[in-house]
Amino acid sequence: MLFSPAKLPWPMVRLIRLLIPVFLFITPRLLAQYANGDLIQFSGITITVDSLNPVPFTRILVKNTHKGTTSDVNGYFSFVAHRSDTVLFHAVGFKPASFIIPDTVTKNRYSLIQLMTSDTLTLTEAVVFPWPTLDDFKRAFVNTELPEDDLARARKNLDPDAIQMQVENMPWNGPVNYMNFMENQTSKLYYSGQQQPFEIFNPFAWAKFIKAWKEGKFKRKTGQTNE
Repeated sequence: MLFSPAKLPWPMVRLIRLLIPVFLFITPRLLAQYANGDLIQFSGITITVDSLNPVPFTRILVKNTHKGTTSDVNGYFSFVAHRSDTVLFHAVGFKPASFIIPDTVTKNRYSLIQLMTSDTLTLTEAVVFPWPTLDDFKRAFVNTELPEDDLARARKNLDPDAIQMQVENMPWNGPVNYMNFMENQTSKLYYSGQQQPFEIFNPFAWAKFIKAWKEGKFKRKTGQTNE
């Protein structure tokens, strides 16, 4: 089946008519450049000088032209260039580099390992003050409350009144409740199978009571009234 331009839309026919002269004009020039050996396939890799790690996304341009490419994540690049072209390399955090393709290249390809040097940027000093004016600084300096040192915090934490308040108001935790339960269980098991004695019949308890009574420990204190 033969191709018929009449079957194509009119805009596409016009586009083809416009591209045919351009194609006929450019193709002989490209073929002539390749025939004369002027164009070469320029390939390579960009790596760091110190650690030989790849430098990804390096901008590679031919000087004074818009031709070039960008290296991939592994630092590899490849594009068509001319002999004697000056190729510029730019990467963020690295110093710019350049390379001139030799005009003595005999093959239609050339490979390069481009070393990139790290560029250290030294910024000017920036001093930030929390006070807008000198008077505000003086006022804040005079009214500054010094923080407590370790000794002051230790004295506050070991205050007897504060410790006693914590003891009275703090409920029993798990270990204390467990110990109290186990002591009650042990006391019950000790008198298992027999009647547990009452303290009222304990002669030692009566002796302690009589001794405390003679020492006056049960006397009413001054100012104490019965409610």
